[in-house]
Amino acid sequence: MPSQLLGTCPTQLLDSIPEGQSKGINLDQHNLFVIHHQGRYYAYLNQCPHLGIELEWMPDQFLDHARQFIHCATHGALFLIKTGKCISGPCQGQSLQPVTVEEDGDQIKFLLP
Repeated sequence: MPSQLLGTCPTQLLDSIPEGQSKGINLDQHNLFVIHHQGRYYAYLNQCPHLGIELEWMPDQFLDHARQFIHCATHGALFLIKTGKCISGPCQGQSLQPVTVEEDGDQIKFLLP
């Protein structure tokens, strides 16, 4: 099954995310977020598997205070940055929906695998 293109943005968007930070992105009807972690970019749909709600209360605040985990602000669930798997909270064992980040010249493509 081919990947579904969610949308594109200029590569400068990723360049604007400092190491250890995150950013929410709205692409058409898709809300997602990107994390710059250990030199790589990880992206997920902005939807907690517990209640289907967005993860953050404040814009671009998707990480816990130590910047080690993705944090759902509603019920405190914690997710691994590299896999999106929930390791603590009401949705333990479930995962965030990953989004593939693919460079294409001066554009970044966001794809659902």
